[in-house]
Amino acid sequence: MIGQHGHFAWYELMTTDMAAAKAFYASVMGWRAQDASVPGMAYAQFTAGKAALGGLIELPVDARKMGATPRWMGYVGVDDVDAAAARIARLGGAIYVPPTTTNIGRIAVVADPQTATLALVKGLKSGSRQAADRSGQGRVGWHELFANDWEKVFGFYGEIFGWRKAEAEIGASETYQLFSAGGQTIGGMFTKRAAESVAFWLYYFNVEDIDAAAERVKVAGGGILEGPLELSAGIWIIRCTDPQGAAFALQGKRSQQGEGIGWSAEWSGISSRGRLVTKPRA
Repeated sequence: MIGQHGHFAWYELMTTDMAAAKAFYASVMGWRAQDASVPGMAYAQFTAGKAALGGLIELPVDARKMGATPRWMGYVGVDDVDAAAARIARLGGAIYVPPTTTNIGRIAVVADPQTATLALVKGLKSGSRQAADRSGQGRVGWHELFANDWEKVFGFYGEIFGWRKAEAEIGASETYQLFSAGGQTIGGMFTKRAAESVAFWLYYFNVEDIDAAAERVKVAGGGILEGPLELSAGIWIIRCTDPQGAAFALQGKRSQQGEGIGWSAEWSGISSRGRLVTKPRA
């Protein structure tokens, strides 16, 4: 399934300090960083054992001058990068990096009409291919769009990737829309709060113990933005930033029970996963 049209196929961290990022994610996630540089460009692959989990690259100086900040970026597989990029432009999106052949495959970096950034890819190189199992430790288990207006942008993603609306298993919420690719529910989208200045994609990495992982984030110099927030089936999530400011999220079981560990479990009254658990605002 990985690499099929409409499915997330690769993830890449663009950062201002590759060495520091390697050390941080090694401490938090246990990942190793394998050098995969090509002439003129430093590049590394995060791995768990022999499995490739994502890429690591320096945020280009020109991009920084334009205001770009460290971020995780997801690559969605498409049948034709050039055709998909042209369609995105026609539908009001932006093309930041035009279709080009790179060290991981043919790619383009784009944005939806509400400026949330992501990338397209076709023909992932063998070293960059991931296992189809999204439940493995350290892998991305959920994809979430903080949109300016999810109802207005949903059709765009349906046109480009063939995504369809999916129903929550329990506790359906009108403010949070699940979406599926090829019949598999892979993420959700909702209208962001005013506190989030720009639309963006957030990726959730699987961990075994959310409390232990949160402590590792803090010890390694990262920040906890929100959470733990409880979902159903005993799953908890936290939103974080790494020391360079890239946002990411973690999801997993919880070893500690009850309150008193120093974080709020409230997040705008809703959870951010398919199995929604709503909470009244104080």
